[in-house]
Amino acid sequence: MDDQRSGSDRFAVPADRRADAPGARRAETAMGDVIHEKVHAEVDEDFVVFLVGMRINKPWRVGKWLPPFLAMPRLLRRLEADPDSGLLGYRVVFSPREPMVVQYWRSAEDLFRAATDPEGGHVPAWLAYNRDSDLSGAAGIWHETYLVRADAYETSYRNMPPFGLGTVGRLAPAKGTGFGRLVADAEAVERPGPTEV
Repeated sequence: MDDQRSGSDRFAVPADRRADAPGARRAETAMGDVIHEKVHAEVDEDFVVFLVGMRINKPWRVGKWLPPFLAMPRLLRRLEADPDSGLLGYRVVFSPREPMVVQYWRSAEDLFRAATDPEGGHVPAWLAYNRDSDLSGAAGIWHETYLVRADAYETSYRNMPPFGLGTVGRLAPAKGTGFGRLVADAEAVERPGPTEV
C-alpha cells in the first residue's frame, strides 16, 4: 500500500513534471501506470527515511507478535488522517516473518513528535509491546532512521510506476546517471586534510 499524498508543497509534483504529463508514455498494467522513460525523484529540502519492522521469531506465539503487528496499520491510518503529521508517504513491504514499512518524513522533528505523542498511537503500542513481550523473544522490533540532505541522494526509475521517493517527490526526466552526479557532488565537497597530532 502506497500513500501518494504530498504533505508539503515542496514535495508536490507540478503538473508539467508529473508522470502523467502530456507526452509521457505509460502502459496500464496490474502493477499500476508504468512510466517508460527514465525518471528520477527530486526533493528540494532535507527529508527523513524511516525504516521500521518486526521479525517474528516464534510464529507459534501468536499472542506475542500479533498485537504489535496490528498496531502499525492503525498508526499509519492515524498519521494519514493528520495532514500536519509530517508523514509524506510510506510503503509496506511484507514478508511472512519480517514485515517492514518504509516511511518518508518531512523532518526528524515531525518523526520524533509522532513517536513521542502519548495520544498519537505509537506510545501506547510501544508501552504495550514492552509490557506484554517476554524474554522468550517471540517477536523483535527494529527501526533505522536516515536524515537525508536534499542534495545527497540518488534515484532512478524506468518502466516503473511511481515508486519509493518518486511517490512523494517530483518525478523528472533523468539525464545521465544520477549515481555519477552523486559521486561527483561528493568528490566536490571540500574535506579537511589530516590533522597533526
